Amino acid sequence: MKYAKVSFEDVTVGDELPPLHKGPIEQIQLTRYAGASGDFNPIHQDDAFARAAGMGGVFAHGMLSMGFVAQALTDWAGVGTVRKLGVRFAALVRLRDVVTCRGRVLAKSSKDDVHTVELEVWAENQRGEKVVSGRATLALAARA
Repeated sequence: MKYAKVSFEDVTVGDELPPLHKGPIEQIQLTRYAGASGDFNPIHQDDAFARAAGMGGVFAHGMLSMGFVAQALTDWAGVGTVRKLGVRFAALVRLRDVVTCRGRVLAKSSKDDVHTVELEVWAENQRGEKVVSGRATLALAARA
């Protein structure tokens, strides 16, 4: 995807990020993420193991969902703009779920020629249940 770039002046409190849709989540994606992250916990790969552990089956790594949220931010503001991202994992992402990442600008500030925006961010499944919620701080360039 071509990375967007928004300038500080173009952003208004209350603005919403364009939604980013991911999925349906497939097992191969979880396997690839395990390889990239080094997290080979069988709870994300082996359905029988996950069921025996009381999890009702395989589910996605929480950090994969957080990565989707980070992608939504960089797709909107550009690479290198995210200064802080903190999330809480609220629900499991299951195979075949479609995850939609969203965000809303809460505040803007400028200090010493650094222009930042604070955002509420979240990801939800196809049933509208939040699976990740959090906050992010992005540094945006001023319009040239």
